[in-house]
Amino acid sequence: MIKAHSLGFPRIGTKRELKWALERYWKNEISQSELAKEGQQIRASSWLQQIQSQLDFITVGDFSWYDHVLDTSALLGVIPKQFDHIAGTEVTLDNYFRMARGRAPTGKDIRACEMTKWFDTNYHYIVPEFDENQQFQISCNKIFNEITEAKQLNHPIKVILLGPVSYLWLGKTKNSDFNKLTLLESLIKTYQHVFLKLADLGITFVQIDEPILTLDLPLAWQNAFQDVYQQFKHCPVKLLLTTYFGGLENNTELACQLPTAGLHIDAVRAPQQLTTILKHLPENKILSIGIVDGRNIWRTNIREAILDLKHLYAKLGDSLWISSSCSLLHSPVDLNHETQLDDEIKRWLAFSVQKQHEIVLIAKGLCNGEESISKELAESDAVVESRKKSTRIHNKAVKSRCENITDAMLNRKHPYAIRQKIQKSQFNLPYFPTTTIGSFPQTADIRKSRQEYKAGKIDESNYHQIIKTHIAYAIQKQIELEIDILVHGEAERNDMVEYFGELLEGFVFTQNGWVQSYGSRCVKPPIIFGDISRPKPMTIEWATYAQSLSAKPVKGMLTGPITILCWSFVRDDQSRFETAKQIALALRDEVTDLVKAGIKVIQIDEPAIREGLPLRTSDWKNYLDQAIYCFRVASCCVDDEIQIHTHMCYSEFNDIINAVSQLDADVITIETSRSDMELLNAFEKFNYPNDIGPGVYDIHSPRIPTTEEIVSLMEKAAQYIPIQQLWVNPDCGLKTRDWPETEFALKNMVEAAQLLRTKYTLNKNSSC
Repeated sequence: MIKAHSLGFPRIGTKRELKWALERYWKNEISQSELAKEGQQIRASSWLQQIQSQLDFITVGDFSWYDHVLDTSALLGVIPKQFDHIAGTEVTLDNYFRMARGRAPTGKDIRACEMTKWFDTNYHYIVPEFDENQQFQISCNKIFNEITEAKQLNHPIKVILLGPVSYLWLGKTKNSDFNKLTLLESLIKTYQHVFLKLADLGITFVQIDEPILTLDLPLAWQNAFQDVYQQFKHCPVKLLLTTYFGGLENNTELACQLPTAGLHIDAVRAPQQLTTILKHLPENKILSIGIVDGRNIWRTNIREAILDLKHLYAKLGDSLWISSSCSLLHSPVDLNHETQLDDEIKRWLAFSVQKQHEIVLIAKGLCNGEESISKELAESDAVVESRKKSTRIHNKAVKSRCENITDAMLNRKHPYAIRQKIQKSQFNLPYFPTTTIGSFPQTADIRKSRQEYKAGKIDESNYHQIIKTHIAYAIQKQIELEIDILVHGEAERNDMVEYFGELLEGFVFTQNGWVQSYGSRCVKPPIIFGDISRPKPMTIEWATYAQSLSAKPVKGMLTGPITILCWSFVRDDQSRFETAKQIALALRDEVTDLVKAGIKVIQIDEPAIREGLPLRTSDWKNYLDQAIYCFRVASCCVDDEIQIHTHMCYSEFNDIINAVSQLDADVITIETSRSDMELLNAFEKFNYPNDIGPGVYDIHSPRIPTTEEIVSLMEKAAQYIPIQQLWVNPDCGLKTRDWPETEFALKNMVEAAQLLRTKYTLNKNSSC
């Protein structure tokens, strides 16, 4: 029989139980044993759901306390020296959390490890750090303990491991420049020890994830796959080599010929690769097809999926497995918990629980014939037809406006060199001007007020007055701290994408459609189901009120078109570019209205531009041209004296720095604090023309940077960028922090800017 399996299940719990447990533990409100019990309950619920879905395996290894790449580092003993781990001992949970976020209930605060995006998703992973003498040894028993738990359910188990070559690729060398591939031999041996322990626990199949096989790999790394998997050829478990997020392309023959029991491919992102793979796949090798989309929420067309796979089943028989395209980590948990969602649109959707049913249905339909699932097929067909014929999706006026975008709409009146002089004269800013990225702490009072407003317990007038009180507080604090360019704090916003989606046509929202971004941070992406337009202004009331409270400029805050696109579940019946253009035009209207209302500084955040970059470099230019186009549509409708800012965080954007400059934002703020300004290496060879604020405060950690640390970071930045172009700011919004630590950190940031001004002014005067 065909095997039905998924590549992983969401780890957060149906009601975000993991989030609440973690945050209570970090606050010392529950013990470590109580936290462990919460995790055990989440895993048990997940495994039971998989059994009830009739999947052939339950997956072990997809649960994580923070991040599965960090889990792999703990398993292999890859703990940077500053975390004081004793080699050969078990990695403690608190040391694990200190690596992730810089702080745990025990141990001293320390700068957290670097964090960046997982391929082209909004999931963040903790970057492994390797030194030249790196030793690998099993240092965490978490996965083995979880197998023991799962065995009690008496259901076949498939273990998930991040493969050694991808793990090495995703990590960074620290303190010395050496070839990471020199570490492979030691790493291989440790993986072999892991396989032995898994076999001793009765494990037969291991899903070994090697997602970098969908990238452009240098020859040395392609050869590394040959070396590694030849040595795994006789390991005591069967390996399912797993790829996702794209096609194998020039790595097809390599992946097919590696001596593993099976190969998984993503047939949602790259259905065209099937024909080529069949030419190279050895006889009797398992081919797992990811036919159910693990990254979006639209129901699978079951009839079409079965039709697409019939020829494969005829050729491969029981060697054909059916699965999700990637881990369901990137999908919400269960559609059944959506009790307020529009009925018509709800019928079009499938979350993780439903996707696992779809996997089983497709396998059953292939094995037993379509008549065996006739009822489900009829329902699927009805859904497909309903969505196709819906009158709610298309708006002729929106489509016409997109078709009539002109070149003149894509450019500011004058180049930045001219704008810079006008803006410097207007704002009269000092060297190293200070600002923040937008949001201030979302306190319990703010969240409570929002919930009461949505529940009808307070009316709109009272709610708006409450929000204005919080805005006034944020403005006053910034004035006291002597920050130069202020923000209103975004008290009215639940999320930087959801807020705008709620005010735009073409979006719909869930109550519980949460997905993990990192650690305890979950987001609830909007669903774009139709053409997008702006019925009325979205931010004017809050921006103008905030500006009325200070003579200093207050930024108007918008989320950019590519970020709204990437951080939503996007319709799949038209190109993503077409949807992005619609968003850009809606934002252009908002920018125009902000300027009319007297706002002179406008920030259009685009943290997802690097994230959305295609995995293959041959596709980069087209994507970047489209991203630049959309940003310019949104921003190039203002006069020279209006200062446009943008923000990018946790993005390895050195490869696209030229494209970033073509956005032509007057000021860009970026994340650099976790990487110790490493991301500024790009500016050694590229003369970035506009102003830039390298983030000096890691807001994803509760650890507060000292004034001296911030000065040191900015002095590193000054080695690459002229001081007249440098701003001082945190690396992201402050929504997740609390007020005491925010004030303390910003006080240090402003003091650092003042010290830098004094130092560089003195140096300038003495050199004269």
